[in-house]
Amino acid sequence: MRETVSADLLVELTTALDRAKELLGTIAEQRTVSAAEGPTLEGAASDDGSSADGRIQELEGRLSDRDKDRQELTSRLVEAEHQLGRLMNLYVATFQLHATLDPGEVQATIAEIAVDLLGAERFALLLREEGSSICEIALARGREEDPSGLYTGDSYHGGDPLVDAALEDGILRMGASEGESGVVAAVPLRVQDAIVGVLVVLKLFDHKSILRAEDRDLLDLLAAHAASALFAARVYSNTDRKLRTLESLVQLVRST
Repeated sequence: MRETVSADLLVELTTALDRAKELLGTIAEQRTVSAAEGPTLEGAASDDGSSADGRIQELEGRLSDRDKDRQELTSRLVEAEHQLGRLMNLYVATFQLHATLDPGEVQATIAEIAVDLLGAERFALLLREEGSSICEIALARGREEDPSGLYTGDSYHGGDPLVDAALEDGILRMGASEGESGVVAAVPLRVQDAIVGVLVVLKLFDHKSILRAEDRDLLDLLAAHAASALFAARVYSNTDRKLRTLESLVQLVRST
C-alpha cells in the first residue's frame, strides 16, 4: 500500500514539475519576444525586466531542488520495491522449507534460496552426521571448480577455518570479498544448541560481487528456517524408518 501511494505521489510530482518547466519556458519565450520588440519606457522596462529575471531565477532554483527531490524519491521507491520483492521471495522460500518433511525436498529448496536470493554460483550444503564431527556433503554446486578440494567426495572432515569455526560455535562467518578466493560465507544451520550443518557459499555470480548488509539479515533468517526444516525432516525420516521396520517385524511375527 505504501509503495502504491509513493508511486502515485511520484507521478503527481513529475507532472507538476513538467508543467512548471513548460510555464518557465513560456515566460522566457515571452520575455525574448518583448526584448526584441523594444521597450517604450526604458527605465520602467529595465526595472520590470530585472525583477522578472530575478523571479525566473528563483523559480528555476526551486524547480532544480524539486527535481532533486524527485530523483531521490524515485531512488527510494525503486529500493523499496526491491526490498519488497526480496521479502516476498523470502516468504515463499520459507513456506516451501516448512511445507514438506522430505529431506531431499528441503535440501533442494535451500539450494534454490542460495542461487536465487543470495546469488551463489558455487556452494556446498554440509549436514553433520549424528554423533560425529564429520559432515555429509548433501549438496555441492560447482564442486569441480573448487580449488581447495575440501568439498569433493561425500564427506567433509574439516580443514577450512571459517567452516570449522561456524560448525563449532554456530556463528555466521563472512569471508572472501570481491576478487578473492575462498569461502564467501559460512552459514551455520542451528536449532537451539544443536548445529545440524552449515551452508558454505564459495563464489557469487559475477553480477553480485559482495554480500551486503541486507544479505546478512537474509542469511540469519535462512539459517534459522533451514535448520528447523532440516531438523524436522530428519526426525520425521528417522521416525518413519523405525516405524516401517517395526511394522515389518510385526508382520513377520504374525506370519510365523
